[in-house]
Formats: sequence, C-alpha cells, structure tokens
Amino acid sequence: MTSMNPRGRPGPRLIAATLAAGALAAAAVLIATPPAFADTLFSDDFSDGNSTGWSRSGGSWSVVTDGSLAFRQSGASSDARALTPAPGWADYGVQARVRPTGFGGTNRHVGVIARAQNSSSYYALAVTASGGIQLLKRSGGDPVALDSAAGGVTTGSWATLRLEAVGSTLRGYVNGTLVVEATDGAFAAGRAGLATSYASASFDDVRVDTETGAPGEPPGEPTLPPTEPPLDPGAPPIGFASVNALGQNGTTGGAGGPTVTVDTAAEFLAAIGTAGALNIRVNGVIALPGPMHDVTSDKTIVGVGAGSGITGGGLNIGLPVSTATSPPANAVHNVIVRNLNFRNTVDDAINVQMFSHHIWIDHNDLAYGYDGLIDIKRGASYVTVSWNHTHHHTKNMLLGHDDSNAAQDTSYLKVTYHHNWFDRTPQRNPRVRFGEPVHVFNNYFVYNTDVGVACQLNSGCVVEGNYFEDVEVPWSISYAGSKGRLIARNNVLAGTSEPGDAGGSVQEPSTYYPYTVTDPSTIKSVVSAGSGTGKLGY
Repeated sequence: MTSMNPRGRPGPRLIAATLAAGALAAAAVLIATPPAFADTLFSDDFSDGNSTGWSRSGGSWSVVTDGSLAFRQSGASSDARALTPAPGWADYGVQARVRPTGFGGTNRHVGVIARAQNSSSYYALAVTASGGIQLLKRSGGDPVALDSAAGGVTTGSWATLRLEAVGSTLRGYVNGTLVVEATDGAFAAGRAGLATSYASASFDDVRVDTETGAPGEPPGEPTLPPTEPPLDPGAPPIGFASVNALGQNGTTGGAGGPTVTVDTAAEFLAAIGTAGALNIRVNGVIALPGPMHDVTSDKTIVGVGAGSGITGGGLNIGLPVSTATSPPANAVHNVIVRNLNFRNTVDDAINVQMFSHHIWIDHNDLAYGYDGLIDIKRGASYVTVSWNHTHHHTKNMLLGHDDSNAAQDTSYLKVTYHHNWFDRTPQRNPRVRFGEPVHVFNNYFVYNTDVGVACQLNSGCVVEGNYFEDVEVPWSISYAGSKGRLIARNNVLAGTSEPGDAGGSVQEPSTYYPYTVTDPSTIKSVVSAGSGTGKLGY
C-alpha cells in the first residue's frame, strides 16, 4: 500500500519511485529483501503548516506552533473530533503525541480514535482530566469505558498514546507501556482520528500503521548476538570530536577535575553549571523541569549502570542564541555525555548550539522526546555522535536548524555520526543543512519510513559502510529545499532496491581524522548489541 503523506510532497514510497528515475551516484551493496516490519498507512507531522485531508466535527482546529508545528483544538466547550481521510482500515494501530491543555469538567477527555464509523461511533484511547487513561467505546451516545487505569499524564505535558485494534482485541499504550486492553467486536474497520470531549489539546506526529505490540517494536523479541565485554570508557572519541581545532585538542570532558555523584535535580543542575572541569555521575533517573538546562565547558556527564538518566528536561550545550557569525571566546566546548537514558523531554533531549565545539554524545538511549533527540545547529562544530540508540520518536536528529542560517552555519557543523541505531525513527537521521563534511558511517538504520540521511542546502555528506534495513529512502539530496551534495559508498541495502539520489563532490573526512570502516554486513549485529546504555562498565 502506498503510504499517505499530507505534507505538500509525495509520500515516502512515491519519493523512492521518483528518485529511481534519476541517476544514482552511489555505490551500494544489495542483499536479499526481507519482509517489511509493518506498513505505514497514514502519517502527518503538520510540518507543512496545514491539516489537509482531515475532516473535523466540532471545536476549533488549526495548525499552530507548540514548540514545533502541531494540530490544536483550542476550545473546551464542545465535543470535537478530527478524522483521517476515508475509507479507513481494519487491523491497525493509531499513534500520536498528545498534550492536554484544558478540561471543561472532571469527566472530560482527549485522545486518539480507531475504527471510526463516523464522528460519534468509534473506539478511543483517552486521557481524562484527572490524568487517568480510559479505553472507550462510543456508539452514537455517551462514551462507555471498556477499561481504565492510572496514567500519570498531566495537563500541559506531552505523552505518546497508541491504540491498536486487531480483530476484536483493543490495546492502549502510553509512552510505550501497555496500560489498558479489552475485547469488543462492534466495529470491524474504520478511520483513525483525534478526540477532544469538552477539552482542549494539541496533537503531533500522527501515524497509522500495521504494527502490533509496543509501538515501534517488531513482533516478538529480537535475537541479538552475545553482548561483548564492557568497552573501555577511557578510549578517546572517533571522528570530529577528536580533531585539534579552535584551540581544543580532542574532547576530554571533565578529565583532571573532581568527580561528583548526583541523584536529585538540584544536585544535577548545580553540577552542570559549575565552572571548570568536573565529572558528573548520574545515579538513577532524575526528573528535571523543562525545557532545557545549560551545560558549561569541560564536563563529563555519565549515567551509573544501564538505567540512569534524565526525564522531563533536556540539556542545552551552548550559549544563548545570537546572530554572531564566528565563535566567541567563551563558546561552550569540551563536553561528553554518555550512558544516559533520555525520556519525555518537553523540548530537545540534547541541543548543541551557538558555536559549541568538541562535543561527544556517546552510548545513550533516547526516546519519547518532544522535538529533536539530538539537534546540532547555529555554528556548532567538531561533534561526534556515536553508539546511541534512538527509538519511539519521529523527528530524530537535526543538523542545521533553518534554511536561512547560511551565514552562521557555513564552514561549521562538522559532525561525525557512527555506530548509532536509528530504530524506526521516521525522519531526520540526520537531516542536514550547510554542514561539510558530515560523516555518516557504520550506523544501523531500520524501518525509517520517511528518509534516512537527508542532505540539503549545499551541505556535503559522506554516507558509507551503513546497514539500511527496510528504509523507504536511505539517502537523498532532494528531500526539501535546495539540494546538497552526497557521496554514498559501500552501504548495505536490505529491503530497499532504490537508495535515493546522490551527487557532487564532498570534502573527505579522512583529511580531518583517521578512521576504519567496519564491514557493513556485520553492522546490524554489531550496533544492535553495542549501542545504548550499559555497555561502558560505568
């Protein structure tokens, strides 16, 4: 089935067909095509600024900026729905990020809809005014709760809701956790949608697909190779974070400074704001207020064990935004972030900006963010992003924030992405503007339903030795806006016969640093076993 993409351009499968018609300046290793994990039936992230194709009933719906573009129903005095285009589907899951903003009473709700017959007959997974979760059936009258549970979703905060309807089985997930389920056979098929019952809310990253189980996970548990012994946490970075430039020779973080262990928000925020070299050990999961918190130079921030990390707020590595076009003397530099889980951040999980340099982001697990998981922009440079596992998120990694920012970004945004697991993250893997060279090697891309590496606006990307599995468009210089330049070589394409378009000359990363490309046929097992937290022996 051709996926529908109401964003003012062809859907992913249509993009692939269009690119196939042009010359492909890429060297690719093709292997046998496995079955797809799932089909994306419909998606909309509202980044085109409109809601074309949605049918509305009640309320006041519009696309607005809620940090990024989102679909908002702003009134709390009516029963409102927005449904996807007809005719609908039978067995599927509908997923969206939902932010309740107000309730007209204690018995009101907002949520996602499956198998809608019309605007008053459907199943819904809803958040109530008290923060609870209800699995609802509505058949012309008032909704009836089929199951309910505590949900912990608060007004003003984003949560990812997913409702699956397969046969007569209904399951509701909140942030990837199954919380409600029921059996009902009244509606066998129908459209997906969004609901606000005398409540206001914003919605983003809507997706309808044929997956079942926790959102983004393939059926069953993946079989991974045995985990290797813990890696040497003292080994230096590979890539641009290792380069001697801008007065900094490599990236050493808090080396030479004292070590502190923190387990509260107050302790953590005090540590990352301390002047001078400091090693910060994060013990447990720390809930931070949003949106992001400034990290000063010469810091190493690491999680203790595999389960430590940050929720709610994110990290800002950089000075406040200005129109400067060259690095200031006090630009944030020499920062390491490793072995941390990032969840439910209300803006970016990690934001690197304003000429920050020599930053190493390594062996983290990032999911369920609001905007970007790792965004690098506004003249930042000499950054390595390595061995991270990103999942359950749509807008993954941005490099270069705006089409009009050439004056600040040109000659900067030199970034290496290696051995990352881009795990069912539809887009921005990464999306690149102006940076050169941007080196993407030995990463594992799996089921990215929009595009893998998008290289545009005169950026220069080298994409080599990666493993692309069931990716709609592995790489492109025609994603949006003016074209970039891209060299693709020695990549494995599994489940994709047409890689995308490439072309032009790009600076070679080897002129900046030495590196070795691992046999790409082994990258799936190497990266899935070695990325994320718990691999460094901390």
